[in-house]
Amino acid sequence: MDRDDAKRRAAASAVEAVEDGTVVGLGSGSTAAHAVRELGERVDAGLDVRGVPTSFQSREIAREAGIPLADLDEASVDIAIDGADQVADGDLVKGGGGAHAREKIVDAAADRLLIVIDPTKEADVLDHPIPVEVLPDARTTVAESVRELGGEPELRWAENKSGPVVTDNGNLLLDCDFGAVEDPAGLAADIAGLPGVVEHGLFVGVADEVHRGDEDGVTVRRL
Repeated sequence: MDRDDAKRRAAASAVEAVEDGTVVGLGSGSTAAHAVRELGERVDAGLDVRGVPTSFQSREIAREAGIPLADLDEASVDIAIDGADQVADGDLVKGGGGAHAREKIVDAAADRLLIVIDPTKEADVLDHPIPVEVLPDARTTVAESVRELGGEPELRWAENKSGPVVTDNGNLLLDCDFGAVEDPAGLAADIAGLPGVVEHGLFVGVADEVHRGDEDGVTVRRL
């Protein structure tokens, strides 16, 4: 299976739900980027929409695609289309691109959240390391608290520069491995309550549909 083709199919399927006059939350990551570009093609063909980007990346892709942009303080989001690092029973792990704080704000504000994935993102139980955005001064104390919760935190280092990854918000990222997460809602609440945590990558109970592209087409699961 060509994963990129599967991502494109999932993205195109989700974009079909966008109608004239819609305000669309523009997700981040490789699959969501396909959705933004697909939406741009439809805007070029006459579709009247506005987009609310979730990251610097999605803002730049939307500008290149010719999608008019809006901010959350001036528009209510009708539909958000976003990707995921892992999906299990409708719950998600996001944040591989470090944009999960803004993504969670936009996705939670949307009337409908459509998740676009390829089959490699599905799992029976969430076990992907959970990105946790932390204030720089709180990196050590949050890491200690994550260990107390049973996780193994690792500071995310940049690949093409010296030093750690810095988010669009100017913070650091801890990728926290908890193994199989049997209680996503409970763990989400525990991490959110740690002083110094800006946001974490567990998205529990927010998705309305999952569009999974594969070699045969697209499967849509409504939650």
